[in-house]
Amino acid sequence: MGTDGSKKLLQVLGGERLERPPVWMMRQAGRHLPEYLELRSRAKNFLDFCYTPSMAAEATLQPIRRYGMDGAILFADILLILDAMGLDVKFEKGVGPLVEQVSGPADLDRVPAVKAADRLSPVYETVSRVREGLPAETTLIGFAGSPWTVSLYAIEGRGKTDKSEAWRWAHGRPEDLAALMDKVGEATAEYLARQVDAGAEALMLFDSWAEGLPDNIFREVIIAPTKKLVARLRERGITVPLIGFPRGAGVMLEAYAKETGVTAVGLDTAAVPSFVNSALPADMPVQGHLDPLLLIEGGERMDARVRELMAAYSGRPHIFNLGHGVRPETPIVNVERVLKILREG
Repeated sequence: MGTDGSKKLLQVLGGERLERPPVWMMRQAGRHLPEYLELRSRAKNFLDFCYTPSMAAEATLQPIRRYGMDGAILFADILLILDAMGLDVKFEKGVGPLVEQVSGPADLDRVPAVKAADRLSPVYETVSRVREGLPAETTLIGFAGSPWTVSLYAIEGRGKTDKSEAWRWAHGRPEDLAALMDKVGEATAEYLARQVDAGAEALMLFDSWAEGLPDNIFREVIIAPTKKLVARLRERGITVPLIGFPRGAGVMLEAYAKETGVTAVGLDTAAVPSFVNSALPADMPVQGHLDPLLLIEGGERMDARVRELMAAYSGRPHIFNLGHGVRPETPIVNVERVLKILREG
């Protein structure tokens, strides 16, 4: 796929090094924006919000209007795929997501992968609406959770756990876990492909729970399913760039980057630039990794860190981002300050 010369983010994902990196921020649409809070108050619940294209599209576009980000990421949630696959999913205020727990891979046989993707048609309408409403220079990013992270929610039943049940499956029920992740991966490939069909120009795969895994388990639950998912997308004719974000991968980032087939890697808050630059291919685009807590504090240390990260990755294709999502208490002026440094120095 040829890149649109006016879209800086696609240029970088295509391997170009730009003097000033393009920028967007994970969770840029959300609770730090008063316009988002007003919009959210009109939805009866979070799932309803995600499944209402007019609202989800507006949430996606709000930070673009306010900040002029180079990338707009679809407003959705990684657990929509489990909802579409027939599990009961709900979001409770102060608790977070609650998911009907699976006891084995057969629990995901209720809905075939293609039908599960069909059920997510409101998301594709959101993608189409956003694409129509975006400035010509802004790249639209679709996304999904990785097979491991999504499967972990199905095994644990919620997000705020020590993840030990899923880890025990990895050690004690590896065949069941592999089968479960394969079902999630099949549905996810179809879901991502439909996002591209609707207008997404790049894709991001969130492996939010990659942290702390033993290296042999990391290979089994992060690298292998991701490689299979990327292959499924390419076999389906999806050629857009794919950013993989294995949060907390540490030194396993090198194997992830070289073996999964992703186009670029997202870097978490703890990433070390010298390691990244020595471990990853010199032409591989990277994205990240300003600390969201530093974005809250602001000041001279934030300014210095922004410049430090720009300089650290100036020799390779680089998209400026955070190492995790924007937090609700983030001052808008601090986001604006980061953008000013990136754009003006």
